[in-house]
Amino acid sequence: MRSLPSVSVREATGPTGSPGQPLKHESAHKHVSGEAIYTDDHVAPPDVLHAYPGLSSVAHGKLVKLDLESVRRAPGVIDILTLADVPGQTDIGPVYPGDPIMVNERVEFWGQVLFVVAATSYDSARRAARLAVVEYDTLPADLTIEQGLAKQSLVRPSHIQRRGDAECAIREAPLTLEGEIRSGGQEHMYLEGQASLCIPQEDGGMYVYTSSQHPTEGQKLVAQVLGIAMGLVTVEVRRMGGAFGGKETHANQWACLAALLARKTGRAVKLRLARADDMTATGKRHHFMSKYRVGFDRNGQIHGLDLSLSGGCGMSPDLSDAIVDRAMFHADNAYFLPAAHIEGHRVKTHTVSNTAFRGFGGPQGMLAIENIIEHIATTTGLDALEVRKRNFYRAEDGRDITHYGQKIEQHLIAPLVERLERSSGYQQRRQSIQEFNVGSPVLKRGLSLTPVKFGISFTVQHLNQAGALIHVYTDGSIQLNHGGTEMGQGLYTKVAQVVAQELQVDLESITCTATRTDKVPNTSPTAASAGSDLNGMAARDAANKIKTRLIEFAAGHFGVAAGRVRFHSNRVSVGEREFSFAELVQMAYVQRIPLSATGYYSTPKIYYDRDKASGRPFYYFAYGAAVSEVVIDTLTGEYKVLRVDICHDVGRSLNPAVDIGQVEGGFVQGMGWLTTEELVWGKDGRLETTNAASYKIPAVGDTPADFRVELLPDSPNVEATVFHSKAVGEPPLMLGISVWCALRNAIASVASHRLSPVLDAPATPERVLNACTDLRRRDCS
Repeated sequence: MRSLPSVSVREATGPTGSPGQPLKHESAHKHVSGEAIYTDDHVAPPDVLHAYPGLSSVAHGKLVKLDLESVRRAPGVIDILTLADVPGQTDIGPVYPGDPIMVNERVEFWGQVLFVVAATSYDSARRAARLAVVEYDTLPADLTIEQGLAKQSLVRPSHIQRRGDAECAIREAPLTLEGEIRSGGQEHMYLEGQASLCIPQEDGGMYVYTSSQHPTEGQKLVAQVLGIAMGLVTVEVRRMGGAFGGKETHANQWACLAALLARKTGRAVKLRLARADDMTATGKRHHFMSKYRVGFDRNGQIHGLDLSLSGGCGMSPDLSDAIVDRAMFHADNAYFLPAAHIEGHRVKTHTVSNTAFRGFGGPQGMLAIENIIEHIATTTGLDALEVRKRNFYRAEDGRDITHYGQKIEQHLIAPLVERLERSSGYQQRRQSIQEFNVGSPVLKRGLSLTPVKFGISFTVQHLNQAGALIHVYTDGSIQLNHGGTEMGQGLYTKVAQVVAQELQVDLESITCTATRTDKVPNTSPTAASAGSDLNGMAARDAANKIKTRLIEFAAGHFGVAAGRVRFHSNRVSVGEREFSFAELVQMAYVQRIPLSATGYYSTPKIYYDRDKASGRPFYYFAYGAAVSEVVIDTLTGEYKVLRVDICHDVGRSLNPAVDIGQVEGGFVQGMGWLTTEELVWGKDGRLETTNAASYKIPAVGDTPADFRVELLPDSPNVEATVFHSKAVGEPPLMLGISVWCALRNAIASVASHRLSPVLDAPATPERVLNACTDLRRRDCS
């Protein structure tokens, strides 16, 4: 794996660690040495109990009998928790009700929690949880989107976005197409599974260590199930061993259950799920079924689109409203739709409730439109890249307004794609691949360049806020705390760099402390790619408050104008005098100047009128593009990714090393979703892919040997984000769509690109083989 050296790195103008420098992750050495402390590593009190849930074994049914006597008598068992033991609220739905903490009477998916056992050891608890005698009155289960749609079984109402008269535009267009595509779900497969440790406190309080992206929501729900005030609950998260959205809402249940048992027993309780049960009992990326009708001309330009996006939500709303909304927002990707009718359906199925996953619906919407672009290209005989270019948003001709009414204010996609087309040698390689395929009846190569335009902000407006807390100590060292959580993405590193720049101190002088609800309250989840945008700005605000106090003190104390007090490289110039940062801080302390400050930030400009399906839901857009080249074996369906070229827009990068890592990792995760990662449920509703042997995430051997990544240079964010940077967490995942399109391109060569392949995602070798076989059959008929 290698990345191009042409990364835009700004000259260091301040102390070590200021923004723009390619620095290592602040915990990198701890990750590789094993020193990093995760939830399960916290030293628990000596009398800690271990909890484990008993899970249902039907997808849909009524609970007829739950006999727990054998569980109670099992070795090491101290206590059992059932729904009747919950003193407070029993529904832990994060936005809308529908997520009972344990089954009451009706089971809604295989793997739903029936009870929880507390024992003196982890093994004892797991063994005992299997001893319950359970009887069900089994009911018919809807396991597919089609079944749910047929019954109009929805977890939330459908939503429609319109622009113009799509039906008329399609009817009057020179050419029309219709079709459908299905995309599968995706397991988060975080290295650290779900884990919580709850320790009872005095006055009925609870201290919670948990692996969660949303400590405040965990605090709120623990308080609600215990029937106490939020102020009596403290949640702490130092780091997670991966999350990807799977710990935004789905960490809450395990913290709540551990807290309930800790309250009941009066002892600390730890709950950690085994991998197979973690995969069974927690949500995935939503699977989607997309149906479309599109009108276009012989130049490949879209005239009108009618698109139906149906997300498989599982048994409850969870975050599905916002996820399907984001799929609808991204159904245009980088393309102007003159007339559009886009429907989003939130379909209920009797499976585990699906939840947030990196991209949050955006990938499913983008895949739908990219499949349409490919279909148009085959029909017109044009190269798909040419079709893409002709439909890009552009500043002229009024082609700069999305189908939901947001104006595109930074037109980067066309020049970015042009840059990548040139640097990757796309046209020359395309010609070479065509020649190769003519002479190769079995092995076929494919090439595709696909763009990404991804909106940055929570689409739920009130979540776009953040807080921070900074303490400066008299030796000049700094303690930084903010509402964001660290899951390996480098958030702590970037926010510390922001503070280092503002106070002009070395990064080594800043200690990032664990995210805690008693330090920064009412935080938003670390999600929507907004972690650095929100928390970086909040930390900058806090640092500026302290800096302003120090400037005012120095100016008054030494009788100089405030403009003559300057912070630079660990020192402060005050007129003709110069002090170290620590010396000035010590003087300020003696003069009783406060050296602690809170910071706050809320994202401006954003709104969305749901009734009108119009607004500005995103503060800005992040852009990118990828070129992927693949080779397939048309007799077996096997394939390999040969080379990937990426150019990605991160604005003015806070940390190019971290950003490139995010681009590479996001791409590979997106590639996995669309190729090897297949979730399989049995006819009884049981998930059958519950470990790494049956669920195939990309390995090192699947990563392209020739992997070139460039951060788009000289493209600062036009909006006033932290140092004009852009989010980088989610957008790169959708660069993986280029691999799926390249596979489709290779398959299409079987029929000399005269016919359009039918290829659902993930494009497993079986699906690739079936698509090749289908094309040969259709080409001969």
